[in-house]
Amino acid sequence: MTTITNHMPTAELQALDAAHHMHPFSTNASLAEDGVRVITRAKGAYLFDSEGEKILDAMAGLWCVNIGYGREELPEVAARQMRELPYYNTFFKTTHVPGIALAAKLAELAPGDLNHVFFAGGGSEANDTNLRMVRTYWAEKGQPDKNIIISRENAYHGSTLGASSLGGMSGMHAQGGVVPNIHHIGQPNWWAEGSNMSPEEFGLARARELEEAILELGEDRVAAFIAEPVQGAGGVIVAPDTYWPEIQRICDKYEILLIADEVICGFGRTGNWFGSQTVGITPHIMTIAKGLSSGYAPIGGSIVCDEVAEVISKAEFNHGYTYSGHPVAAAVALENLRILEEENILDHVRDVAAPHLKKKWEALADHPLVGEARIVGMMASIALTPDKANRAKFASEPGTIGYICREHCFANNLIMRHVGDRMIISPPLVMTPADIDEMFVRIHKSLDEAHAEIIEKGLMKAAS
Repeated sequence: MTTITNHMPTAELQALDAAHHMHPFSTNASLAEDGVRVITRAKGAYLFDSEGEKILDAMAGLWCVNIGYGREELPEVAARQMRELPYYNTFFKTTHVPGIALAAKLAELAPGDLNHVFFAGGGSEANDTNLRMVRTYWAEKGQPDKNIIISRENAYHGSTLGASSLGGMSGMHAQGGVVPNIHHIGQPNWWAEGSNMSPEEFGLARARELEEAILELGEDRVAAFIAEPVQGAGGVIVAPDTYWPEIQRICDKYEILLIADEVICGFGRTGNWFGSQTVGITPHIMTIAKGLSSGYAPIGGSIVCDEVAEVISKAEFNHGYTYSGHPVAAAVALENLRILEEENILDHVRDVAAPHLKKKWEALADHPLVGEARIVGMMASIALTPDKANRAKFASEPGTIGYICREHCFANNLIMRHVGDRMIISPPLVMTPADIDEMFVRIHKSLDEAHAEIIEKGLMKAAS
């Protein structure tokens, strides 16, 4: 049996990877030339690579390993479930115990009347479900032309054709096109786009773009608005306080469905079970994935309110996936939720980890390379700038400075991502104050080195 620890030399692994493995969101030719980093094991908040380096993972994988790496309970549950019922579908008038139990648990945890779950393999599939479900809902109510979904620029809702169409990433739209009848409005990114407005004024202005779009497109045509409580892959964009109450007012006034994409924000990331609770909104549908299983097994879904579920239940909903509610993934997710609940991890986030992280993170605004420093719970971002006072962008191609900073982070065994010229983190929720202190040693070192390189290369210049 192949083991993880007795692996081939790194160079051979890299060569095999370059020859056969196509990576997501990568220029594979360049990746093959540079050589990938081979991760072999993980524990807590740390990764270990094939060269024995210990790496602090400030991104919790891809925003997902909420309970940290190396929990024995989850693989034990997965093995037990595989022996008992490794797979069965939920088509054809059948179900299974893990799927039933997980749906019931999610209904218990979700706020309001979000009492129904349609399972998927991940967040992208779940948002494809939402796209079809919303349009089916209005069609069943006798309004088939009410099929436009409004989203936001720079939003990320997944990478399938439907999910990427819902998202607002133009680079993704350019590859393969988009699904019709999806409209995008501005994002609530005050730092980059607020001009001379106060954050409060800007928050209201961006929220009211939703109302303007509804009136322009026609109230009888707009079906739903989809948004992340905090924009994750877009750069951890935290909306001004005025934004979400106005969004809720507009959705209520025009009777359009509100979809909260909780793929990143859900399961403790913001200090509550769901980001919707943190920003104070009442969605009709919540998209879930990632932290649902802490990344230990692929699973996602849509948690649906009573009204939408009741209408959908009267029709034959011609939609589903082979792995919807996979019994092993469902069992793993249940165990993950048990750990989050019984070990009071949300309390740890609210009372210990997030306050410690917040104090240190907001102090990064004093660094000469950093302008804005924003944080909600255990997700945070910094905007890099050559001119704090004017919230200036760099003269260089967008992302140049962020990439330089990211490379220094990686060289210092710190996984901190860049989105354009913003740096973002989303660490495991179980990080201790000591882990956070160690993370900041590496953050400060990386920012200092990046700043020095940027000055040396003459890049510390503002765009005209």
